[in-house]
Amino acid sequence: MLYGARAIYLREMLILRRKMIKTLMASAVSPALFLLAFGYGVGRGAQVGGVDYLAFLLPGLLTMSSMNQAYGIATEINISRFYFKVFEEFLLAPIKRWEIILGETCYGITKGFIPVLIIGLYSLLTGVTLKFGPLFLLALLLHLAIFALLGFIAAMIVKSHADQATINAFLITPMMFLSGTFFPVDQMPLAIRAVASIFPLTYSTQLIRATLTPGAELNAWLYLVLVAILAVLFFLAKRIVAKVEI
Repeated sequence: MLYGARAIYLREMLILRRKMIKTLMASAVSPALFLLAFGYGVGRGAQVGGVDYLAFLLPGLLTMSSMNQAYGIATEINISRFYFKVFEEFLLAPIKRWEIILGETCYGITKGFIPVLIIGLYSLLTGVTLKFGPLFLLALLLHLAIFALLGFIAAMIVKSHADQATINAFLITPMMFLSGTFFPVDQMPLAIRAVASIFPLTYSTQLIRATLTPGAELNAWLYLVLVAILAVLFFLAKRIVAKVEI
């Protein structure tokens, strides 16, 4: 059962194993720089909603870094499409199209867990208490699945690496800074809040921050929002794969 999805996932994991050190370094350096700049620079001694800014920042760094790794499968898929024609081999193989999507999505989820472990280590080093529990794990899986699917869709619709860079510049970068990762969305201007409301990272950051922060109020409806976004993206991915095949 799911042999096609498992085969694709295992192929991607074998490639990841060869570049694990680079992936670990990339997952560790960027959050560390943001932690030093915002946590110990701009936000030293500040509080957000009665919570120390460092405790507010770390969940945001977790969602941002894990998003980057999960979405980053777009670049890898593009390389395999443009240079090695691996994706075409997937289409020719006796594999259901939704299994291709599932295999790549599971790979993106796995990559997304790497910075989560690193941010967990940073929380221990900084003395910030984060509550890693089942509700956090569920929220994280939805978050990673959404951005892995988004990366898959982006990889399917672009025609070159330049197109991929354009999507990153107009979608991923604004999402990183406007979705409540560094500063509360409700304290931003109305126009920025309107833009932030269309970003899935806004909802996943809010939910994951609530599950990680002891005593924080958890809005259960955010799980439904993420499930709805995930369902829409999976439907779009299936439609796009069907068109790529033609």
